[in-house]
Amino acid sequence: MPGYDPARLACDLKLEARRVGFDGVGIAKAERLDLEARRLEAWLEDGRHGGSDGAMTWMERNFEKRIDPRELVPGAESVVSVFLSYFQPGRQPGGGIEDAAKISRYAWGDDYHDVLKEKLFELFDWLDRRTGGAGGRAFVDSAPVLDKAWAQRAGLGWQGKNTNLLTTTHGSFIFLGELIVDVPLQADAPFQADHCGSCTRCLDACPTGALDAPYQIDGTKCISYWTIEHRGPDLPEIAAEFGAWAFGCDICQDVCPWTKFSQPTRDVRFLPRPGMEDTPAREWAEIDLEAFRERFRKSPVKRVKHAGFVRNAENATANLE
Repeated sequence: MPGYDPARLACDLKLEARRVGFDGVGIAKAERLDLEARRLEAWLEDGRHGGSDGAMTWMERNFEKRIDPRELVPGAESVVSVFLSYFQPGRQPGGGIEDAAKISRYAWGDDYHDVLKEKLFELFDWLDRRTGGAGGRAFVDSAPVLDKAWAQRAGLGWQGKNTNLLTTTHGSFIFLGELIVDVPLQADAPFQADHCGSCTRCLDACPTGALDAPYQIDGTKCISYWTIEHRGPDLPEIAAEFGAWAFGCDICQDVCPWTKFSQPTRDVRFLPRPGMEDTPAREWAEIDLEAFRERFRKSPVKRVKHAGFVRNAENATANLE
């Protein structure tokens, strides 16, 4: 597209991203992720995504689209990666109450898919107007995009030993999103450093051994996998190690030293709804369908559906007794 300087446009786009509410933004060239492709293929072949029960078989599909953004957006030139903090200081899952169920922080408020996409659409509209016509799509954890890989390529952070994206400015309690566009933009330098060092706190703290090696995760042992993705009526034997977790798990992030750099969320939609931090597990286990739909309307928790949430809450109740 003639008529603009890719470096100046990239700078202005970053300013606009901050204006619409993102806490971090970086840009990478749209190209095939060759190294990540090999790692993903090996991970899938080992069955570590937990696809045996059908819950995560979607990760096996659209492999080429997952590793090459040009397969998702024909003519793609740039990948704009953004992040948004959802951290809330002074609050913790379970609220410090002995019999409370634990729900992951990311699910305390409104669904992040909706919040981030709203901001990404606003950012894309700005780019479209600025260039006189841009092509592209917004992605928030709902299409075959390797968001952590793109965030690292865009200079935002590194993938830590707990497999989450870690940043030096906001820790890891952040949501990631992308704009894949056909607009050439000056790319940022990839984030090269690994600040995990010799630390193994996340591996040591995982109660089920899902983090069985640095930078690797076995989804078939992960609490988040079983309490969110699994659709069966029963949980595996290792559910006795899930503690009070009824939806997701924050353990490997809580113990990470980089969490001390977390910044408070600036979006009130991520603030906790009543009872999300401190409701007794037994009370959640007895919630009826109508109440579930009302309490978790526009919430990430609705993803597990009523039967799955009750199953998880019953397990949390048993673990707390």
